[in-house]
Amino acid sequence: MTKPVSIDDIQNTPDTDLSLEMSLDSRLDNIDDLNYATLTDALEQTVFENFDDGLYIGMMSGTSLDGMDAVLCQFSSDSSAEKDTQQPMRLLATHSQEFPPRLREVLLALCQPNGVQELIPAEGEPNSELDWFGWASKEYAEFASEVVNNLLQQSNTDVESVLAIGCHGQTVRHRPQLGFSLQLVDANIIAERTGISVVSDFRRRDMAVGGQGAPLVPAFHQALFATPDSTRVLLNLGGIANITVLPANDSPVIGYDTGPANLLLDAWTALHTDKDYDAGGTWAQSGQVVEPLLNQLIEHPFFARTYPKSTGREDFNLAWLQDELQKFDQASAHIRYSSADVQATLTELTAMSASMQINMFINAHENSSVYVCGGGALNDYLMTRLQAHLPHCTVETTASLGLNPAWVEAVAFACSHGKH
Repeated sequence: MTKPVSIDDIQNTPDTDLSLEMSLDSRLDNIDDLNYATLTDALEQTVFENFDDGLYIGMMSGTSLDGMDAVLCQFSSDSSAEKDTQQPMRLLATHSQEFPPRLREVLLALCQPNGVQELIPAEGEPNSELDWFGWASKEYAEFASEVVNNLLQQSNTDVESVLAIGCHGQTVRHRPQLGFSLQLVDANIIAERTGISVVSDFRRRDMAVGGQGAPLVPAFHQALFATPDSTRVLLNLGGIANITVLPANDSPVIGYDTGPANLLLDAWTALHTDKDYDAGGTWAQSGQVVEPLLNQLIEHPFFARTYPKSTGREDFNLAWLQDELQKFDQASAHIRYSSADVQATLTELTAMSASMQINMFINAHENSSVYVCGGGALNDYLMTRLQAHLPHCTVETTASLGLNPAWVEAVAFACSHGKH
């Protein structure tokens, strides 16, 4: 096997910028300045145009920071393989691990501006934000390497048979309005610890040509889930919710963030219960939606913006929610509510904000479906509320399409290496 490499701060593989199918017309007004006719043309100039069929590993840790997922996938462009599997991808093995507590604490702090000021450094630990960023990049990579090696061991897979790892790293600051997005991970460490080449830095090539750098998965959704017979919308409910619209006709694929999802739901649950998340949405279902509060939350400027758009912890976080609750209490002192009522309201905010966007692309007279992936797909109450807001289509998880909703994003990052 050749020496593993880290494809990090150099040009990315074409499908690394997975949002390349998103509205390439007026939304890329600045592209002529780069002397390329389209984003696709720009990406064709990158140095990695093809990767061999075979085994790849994809890794994912999202905005929720609930752990790291890793998948082992086999990709094949051979027609006989497609005939056997009905699609050119086979999910061979999966593995998840929770973050080490200190690493998770530091990552959460880095996600907030000046958040590391709240950290109490132990002996030998950093004492500035930039140093903490470097510390976390190294620790994240060491942890990711451990996850990969555990996946290989549990699946009895020879490291020599894996062609590459796709590791997005952890987004700690996403500022598309300022033209940048920061992900931390030292891909070189992963390459050294595992002996496998690593592809990273997925967002910035898209941003260089005027894109949002998020979401990352629309092109993958198109390759795996599109059908000419109906319009399909893929809704990913991670920390942030995002949609991919796959039209039945030849219209462009569209993908963008719709608002908060598990990020707020998990934070509120952890604050008021001894649980890390609201399993099945049972706690939310025990409460009542506070309609005036919901109306206030939906006034956040992000919801009114037109796509393409993306968001993250910078816009939606526990501090923002607590500030909104304080404003609500001052303006509506006569309204009484419980913490479960707030959870129900946050669940409704996620369902409503996502459905408002989805309904823009759904025609009641056409065959349309919504397929949900991400951790939110396991929230039964949230799924029920989505269906209530989407009466003109069926709402199912991606399990109906043959891929467990928990692994969709990790599989997409395994797919980020080349032509698939």
